[in-house]
Amino acid sequence: MSDTVTTARPAAEEVRVTRTKEQEAPARPVRQRDAFFDNAKYLAIVLVAVGHAWEPLREGSRAVTALYMLVYAFHMPAFIIISGYFSRTFDGSPGKLKRLVTGVVVPYVVFETAYTLFTRWTSQDPDRPITLLDPLYLTWFLAALFVWRLTTPLWRHVRWPLPLAFVIAMLATLSPSIGNDLDLQRTLQFLPYFVFGLLLRPEHFRLVRRRKARVLAVPVAVGALAVAYWAVPRMNYAWFFHADSARALAAPFWYGPLMTLAAFGCSVVLVACFLAWVPGRRMWFTVLGAGTLCGYLLHGFVAQAAKYWGWYEPAWVRGPVGALIATLVAAAVMTALCTPSVRRLFRCVTEPGMEWAFGPGGRAAAPRWRFSLRNRGHDPSA
Repeated sequence: MSDTVTTARPAAEEVRVTRTKEQEAPARPVRQRDAFFDNAKYLAIVLVAVGHAWEPLREGSRAVTALYMLVYAFHMPAFIIISGYFSRTFDGSPGKLKRLVTGVVVPYVVFETAYTLFTRWTSQDPDRPITLLDPLYLTWFLAALFVWRLTTPLWRHVRWPLPLAFVIAMLATLSPSIGNDLDLQRTLQFLPYFVFGLLLRPEHFRLVRRRKARVLAVPVAVGALAVAYWAVPRMNYAWFFHADSARALAAPFWYGPLMTLAAFGCSVVLVACFLAWVPGRRMWFTVLGAGTLCGYLLHGFVAQAAKYWGWYEPAWVRGPVGALIATLVAAAVMTALCTPSVRRLFRCVTEPGMEWAFGPGGRAAAPRWRFSLRNRGHDPSA
């Protein structure tokens, strides 16, 4: 008996020591956000707002249309590529699925409904029904991101993910009857950008951040602007929207696959130029990079209200001074909407915790009856 106590005592002491070490272990350091990507997200979202501000100014202005075409050639591809890069770890685990629901599904449902009601109020489409299958205005990105991220495990395991994504995008341009459900036409045509982002690694971003890349980006961007100015009367810039089939754009069917490759090549080069100019250190706007989703979802109301209230009707607005003022106002509004205070105010609909549905750990809370059956020795699966 005494031998048993002697051997058990060190074990108890060992347990106590282990517990003490666990209690004294320092907490895991909070993962720091990368200033480079926050800067890139903020600058890209500002360009989104500027692009929407330029939209009513395109008619009669070749210069504005050229700038509009250039911006649309890379601002959403940049966002989608970065989204793909940060989706590499999505594995369908409970925690990841919770983030998908709270960060994508819930904002989509809330803002799809809100934009529908806003559209009714502004009489742009007073009879538009509230539906979650037909994304309105800019909510298409959330619907597409849901599909892309949900299929991430597949793209991580297939042998040739990017070629397969290109095949799907090309076939989409040949299929005018895909329909508007979840804006699948745009979802499928933008798919190669997301898959491309999944394949990127940190060293790839370091390549475009070198000084040589920054210098080279200047003539490339200037040349791209010149080409855009030349192409305004010769090309339908709607190809960069990736929202329609070749037939819908009044083009031969073989234009679709060809323009899929051409647009991807142009967009990736311009995204590389854009990222080459993004500062890697913390700037005054770095903190705003965490609020880009909030800014993206909210600025659409301002952009639509500007048309409804006739802000573009004065003749001077369509001149150079008006275009400049519209650009500055759009950038200022987007900056304000990305601030931490606005983000906190709308967090309940853009980043809800939803612990009541999932629990604080990310796993769905088990029903109480399961615990009661288990405590009584019954099989809960019976």
